[in-house]
Amino acid sequence: MRNLVILGGGYGGFRILYKLLDQDLPDDIEITVIDKNPYHSLKTEFYTIAAGTVADKEVRIDFPKNDRVTYVFGEVNQIDVEQEEIRFANWSKVVSYDYLVIALGCVDNYHGVPGAPEFTESVQTFSKARLTGTAIGNLKAYGKLTVVGAGLSGIEVASEVRESRPDLNIRLLDRGGSVLRPFDPKIQAHVSDWFLKNDVEVLHHANVEYVEKDGVCNNGVCYVNDVTVWTAGVQPHELARTLPFKKDEQEKLIVNDYYQVPEQNNIYVVGDCASSVHSPSAQLAGEQGEQIGDVLAAVLNGQKPKKPKEVKLKGTLGSLGKSDGFGNMMQQPMTGLLPRLAKSGVLWLSKRH
Repeated sequence: MRNLVILGGGYGGFRILYKLLDQDLPDDIEITVIDKNPYHSLKTEFYTIAAGTVADKEVRIDFPKNDRVTYVFGEVNQIDVEQEEIRFANWSKVVSYDYLVIALGCVDNYHGVPGAPEFTESVQTFSKARLTGTAIGNLKAYGKLTVVGAGLSGIEVASEVRESRPDLNIRLLDRGGSVLRPFDPKIQAHVSDWFLKNDVEVLHHANVEYVEKDGVCNNGVCYVNDVTVWTAGVQPHELARTLPFKKDEQEKLIVNDYYQVPEQNNIYVVGDCASSVHSPSAQLAGEQGEQIGDVLAAVLNGQKPKKPKEVKLKGTLGSLGKSDGFGNMMQQPMTGLLPRLAKSGVLWLSKRH
């Protein structure tokens, strides 16, 4: 028997699994999915868990039941590419592979800021988003919340919390001169106006020097603070960063046209761990997953795979609470209710994949 291991059940791994289950695979192929959680989670919605506006069950999906798939749920602590084995923390179990998909996603990048790992909350994993939701939910009336980072995640956390807790004092630290710098100026202006109208303080040209348990020091000024949420950048999962393969300047694994590691062609990389011209996103991981599914189906059947086409992303959608949003739709910048409804529609489709 030949074992294909999909390491990580996020957007990329989930899409690969579904793609392969729709294919005619040889009888000697086994598929093993390894994840620390017994479900697929919708990471783009973790901000709602942090704000306490949505129940856990609304942002997770059961993995498909299929006789060809074995699930192993646990915390992985080593990928041994020489022995072709996956090892677990606090567990003697070892999973061997003939083909491996690395779909581990990303983790927070603290950029060496002292105190940030110890004293900030996160929305990068389901468990961390839950802890963030508890910390924010337990804030007393008029508590102080600081969100570090004014990218898409920071914008959605700050706006969702504002709708959930009108009493809180919310501050957003933006490293640039405008929120959402990669977006169209129309979108930047709309988001800035939303924060102004909804009493969210935005500090531009931020430079966080260190974080303490009860405060954030930015550009020489220390702000007293109850909860700090870090959304100021991501990096590939540490297991991917420690692999002995070539990486780019962001420590992402360099892959060939078929998403294979050139040094070992039986290893595939998808999503946030794979070097790409595109920024990390659920959409990118999903599109790559579709292509890797086709490549693997050919390889497993002893055929030469077709070279995947260049990934073309459909744009980005973001929310400002439950009734306002922004995004690129039909190659045009859009703001207001329409892009918010479109984002809800994408979520609905994801749940019914």
